Amino acid sequence: MATLAEYIWIDGSIPTAKLRSKTKVLNDLETGATLEDFPDWVFDGSSTNQAEGDSSDCLLKPVRSFPDPIRGEGAYLVLCEVYSPDNTPHPTNARARVRAAVEGLKSAETAWFGFEQEYTLYEGSRPLGFPSERRYPAAQGPYYCGVGADEVYGRELIEAHMEACLHAGILLTGVNAEVMPGQWEYQVGGPGGDALTASDQLWVSRWLLYRLGEEVGIS
Repeated sequence: MATLAEYIWIDGSIPTAKLRSKTKVLNDLETGATLEDFPDWVFDGSSTNQAEGDSSDCLLKPVRSFPDPIRGEGAYLVLCEVYSPDNTPHPTNARARVRAAVEGLKSAETAWFGFEQEYTLYEGSRPLGFPSERRYPAAQGPYYCGVGADEVYGRELIEAHMEACLHAGILLTGVNAEVMPGQWEYQVGGPGGDALTASDQLWVSRWLLYRLGEEVGIS
């Protein structure tokens, strides 16, 4: 039976990097794959702002894997670093610089890292929950940590995202509605979250949010 591995990486878009992914089909893996089972792969960097069109190959090197909560048992999400063809970290590969810094620390100097990820859900060109015809919602006040269909929007997606993150083993520590309709927040990292672990889990949690939003037409 084939194993599906979704290779995820961060592109070279400026000023805000985007997440990219593609599916690798592996026909010779047993269940319970480890990171070493996922081979390096290539992609067209000219389409991700990471290479010129006349020399566009870039390398994907797996650095962390997660159970895939969307495809289910036997499938994986594989976070990758981007490398140049000469097998050196690509200039857009900020994780390599973090990794080098972490590896240079003494074990006694470790710290917990955590992130508060705020974001706004959009349906088309309008934030979710905003009235149509270019009108605006009532002033902030009832939306923060609110409850009720007239105060909170997108909870079905947020619940699905929370469950997916937990299934993947991501260290979520909280989720809440924020001060604007369609605005939410979650926290990831904390205890057990060193710099690379928390950062990797943040990026994969973002990928899951984008991917699950596809299912319901929310960006």
